[in-house]
Amino acid sequence: MKLAVTYELLHTDKNSGARRGVIHTPHGEIQTPIFMPVGTQATVKSMTPEELKEEVKAQIILSNTYHLYLRPGNKLVKEAGGLHKFMNWDRPILTDSGGFQVFSLGALRTITEEGVTFKSHLDGSEHFLSPEKVMEIENDLGSDIMMAFDECCPYPSTYEYTKASMERTTRWAIRCKEAHNNTDKQSLFGIVQGGFYKDLRKQSVEDLIKLDLPGYAIGGISVGEPKEEFLDILQYTTPLLPSDKPRYLMGVGTPDYLIEAALAGIDMCDCVLPTRIARNGTAMTWNGKVVVRNATYERDWEPLDQECDCYTCKNYTRAYIRHLVKTNEILGVRLLSIHNLRFLTSLMERVRIEIEKDNLLNFRDEFYKKYGYTKE
Repeated sequence: MKLAVTYELLHTDKNSGARRGVIHTPHGEIQTPIFMPVGTQATVKSMTPEELKEEVKAQIILSNTYHLYLRPGNKLVKEAGGLHKFMNWDRPILTDSGGFQVFSLGALRTITEEGVTFKSHLDGSEHFLSPEKVMEIENDLGSDIMMAFDECCPYPSTYEYTKASMERTTRWAIRCKEAHNNTDKQSLFGIVQGGFYKDLRKQSVEDLIKLDLPGYAIGGISVGEPKEEFLDILQYTTPLLPSDKPRYLMGVGTPDYLIEAALAGIDMCDCVLPTRIARNGTAMTWNGKVVVRNATYERDWEPLDQECDCYTCKNYTRAYIRHLVKTNEILGVRLLSIHNLRFLTSLMERVRIEIEKDNLLNFRDEFYKKYGYTKE
């Protein structure tokens, strides 16, 4: 059977577990390791697809099954010709299963073996999502990569709760595989769970590998735990995953976590962080964060980042962007979003180069010192 999505390993950093590769999809190739901008509701906030391609140089974006199911509805997107046509994006798309969003609803949802009953955060209407329903929605959306419906444990959780949740995630993955009916155009990735218990992580990987899915994600970390716990589980779990398939770490977008993910052997990461902090007037730069709304930048005629090649840094000063942010002008958010997204895609471009040079560990140490991180 021909897979819609395949992975090609190009180089392994001999001094770490970092991998340089290519993911082949129906809508183009993805050079890895990669940061993927998040377009939750079929749009990366304030960005046009043309800007994402030309200014940000994004290779792939994410959209969210939960949100698109509620608005505008998966049937409408299917009628439009699928998500790519609906939003005018001709490069790869990954759709999250919506599991994280549903489980974040807390008291508004009820979990059973069959699925999750929940109340919409929009209008309180009641809905039910099962693995089969999620596959129907993701098939309608037409993304290149579909995520299986999983249960994301809160942090912290007891061993007993985490074990039951992990086992249910595996059973749901089996049901997702059986219900997925567009395998020649869309690939289904499984999600490893197990919280912060290594034996459960190992069991989750072993069970999911038996399904022989085209790719695997690590879920349930970077959920508020200390960095040392994050790194411990990341570095333990990643090498257990198949080396001939894409490895995706969900919900990671700070520069240090992206570099650590690459060092561990991860190929794909995503996060809403760059556009979220843009809306708060914050920029990521090669020399650390710049909170441009602060008074210190009122008469700063320099670009956000002297080392950045983005549209914003080539054309506008910190003082002007601060003015836009202070006056709540939409352009301020747009310029900061372009910059932050481009910063992360360019960071990963540099990571790919350093892997090819077997130098990612040295680069990490240099970057941390310059950015203001302490290596943990």
